[in-house]
Amino acid sequence: QVQLVESGGGLVQPGGSLTLSCTASGFTIDYYGIGWFRQAPGKEREGVSCISDNTVHTYYTDSVKGRFTISRDNAKNTVWLQMDNLNPEDTGVYYCAAVPGHRFTTVHDMCTGVPNYWGQGIQVTVSS
Repeated sequence: QVQLVESGGGLVQPGGSLTLSCTASGFTIDYYGIGWFRQAPGKEREGVSCISDNTVHTYYTDSVKGRFTISRDNAKNTVWLQMDNLNPEDTGVYYCAAVPGHRFTTVHDMCTGVPNYWGQGIQVTVSS
């Protein structure tokens, strides 16, 4: 059974940091692009950051550039999203998602498309 499980969310003050983890089971992520998507209250879900299956290419939406860092370790079947200098606009449910590498041309395409597999989501709240 294919599963993606997120962890590391929670409540943090503005300016703080969190690291989200996404661990896959039931398949190996070696040939999958992995992305983080989020849905803020009252807003559509958006692609926040994606990383290619070969780790060479990354994508960040404009609002998180310079603050978020995506990374992966295929041997651990895990992808991380390091989030620094968080602000209230980063609040939302964060989802990990996977797309087979052959289904997208660029990581931008992956982050603006519809992935095949989704995690259950984890809440991130930035508030004082």
